[in-house]
Amino acid sequence: MEKLTNISLKPYNSFGIDVKARKMFIIKDIYELTDSFETAFASDKTWIILGGGSNILFTEDYNGNVIKIDFKGIQVLDITAEHVYIRANAGEEWDNFVNFCVENNLGGLENLSYIPGSAGASPIQNIGAYGVELKDFFHSLEAMEIATGTIKRFKKAECNFGYRTSVFKTALKNKYVICSVIFKLDLNHKINRGYKAIDEYLTQNKINSPAIGDIRKAIIHIRKSKLPDPKYLGNAGSFFKNPVISKKCFKELKNKFPNIPAFNDKKGYIKIPAGWLIEQTGWKGYRKGNVGVYDKQALVIVNHGSANGGEVLGLANMIKQSVYEKFGIKLEPEVNIIKS
Repeated sequence: MEKLTNISLKPYNSFGIDVKARKMFIIKDIYELTDSFETAFASDKTWIILGGGSNILFTEDYNGNVIKIDFKGIQVLDITAEHVYIRANAGEEWDNFVNFCVENNLGGLENLSYIPGSAGASPIQNIGAYGVELKDFFHSLEAMEIATGTIKRFKKAECNFGYRTSVFKTALKNKYVICSVIFKLDLNHKINRGYKAIDEYLTQNKINSPAIGDIRKAIIHIRKSKLPDPKYLGNAGSFFKNPVISKKCFKELKNKFPNIPAFNDKKGYIKIPAGWLIEQTGWKGYRKGNVGVYDKQALVIVNHGSANGGEVLGLANMIKQSVYEKFGIKLEPEVNIIKS
């Protein structure tokens, strides 16, 4: 375990916010984690788990312990006639894991390509994109209970997955550290091409019978065309969740805004694209100083240079207020907002 003091977190968050942490523990494997849980957690009541840093906004210096989970590795556990069970350690970069699966002809996660972050963070918010959610191929995970340092396995039903949420964001928030995630992937592929942008890419490239590798290429192409690279323009991807409303509310909105796009949610509700709502309130391409809204995707708030977390949060709050005033919809952040 590596211990750092008074360390800048700028390299460790995709927004590129330059705040400092009083202490940072970089943990390389599960044994270091269990051996050091008292030092890292019990010694200080203020702490945070940091994975890839791609879904987080620091608003000020962090006066506590930052625990950076950095243990990597991918392991095939079992193979049946139709499925493969595969483990990703928590510190493994998510897209590296997806690429490994596609290159080894393991289907299911290809629609989740090019999502930044770590494998360990992926079940916390049940990441999803282009018609697929992590829970669709999730089998189980191993996590350390912070209070005791013991390892527990969670099966799918215990995780209480929902839209961009899980039990680790609700009842068990800050009570466990995810160590590894196990997926049940397909050998007999079921291609998911149900989004217009995917179908357009396949048609343009004359791919009539796509393989999972073709879907991955399509997703990467789409995401690169819409989303800025955090290496060059600080951001955390989609800042807000797509709001989910009742059919009654949607009908009322449809009467006022006939062009409003929508998707049927699996639970009988209606999902509205947050990016469309933000664009309709005039924020797309907005910039003030070093903070702004990306000109190709209104759902992305960007750091143009040296913005601080307060400036980013201030812009997010103004966007929320505008959307509520025009549409009566309250946007919820997908990004975790951290205050010391």
